[in-house]
Amino acid sequence: MKKSKLSVLTGIATIFTFTFAGYETTQNVQQVDASSKIKVTYTLKVHNKNYKKKTIKLPKNSTVMRGLKKCWKIKSDHGLITSIAGKSQNKRKKIYWTYTINGKFAQKGAAIQKLANKDKIKFTLAKVNF
Repeated sequence: MKKSKLSVLTGIATIFTFTFAGYETTQNVQQVDASSKIKVTYTLKVHNKNYKKKTIKLPKNSTVMRGLKKCWKIKSDHGLITSIAGKSQNKRKKIYWTYTINGKFAQKGAAIQKLANKDKIKFTLAKVNF
């Protein structure tokens, strides 16, 4: 009789141990997932007016291009963005897509430029004088 009570108590203790250990592991995984993401805001500006805006979460070390593709349908030609969300450049009128990060013109292409948490990326479709 004592053996069966001891076995039952051992079984219950084992179940509680694994249940709480599993719960703690799940919480740790969720914390790691949350800390491995960054939050970035994208804005599209067309003809001097804000056209669209989205805030998204991306994995750390993501590029501007990865986030842009997550937000809208894009087209590119040899690495240069030619169309975003149906709004296309016009070579004849010298209207092109350019972008800034946190208010400063980007020094790298969208496929190379890495993002940081809380970055604000603005793509502008406007006339560019070379």
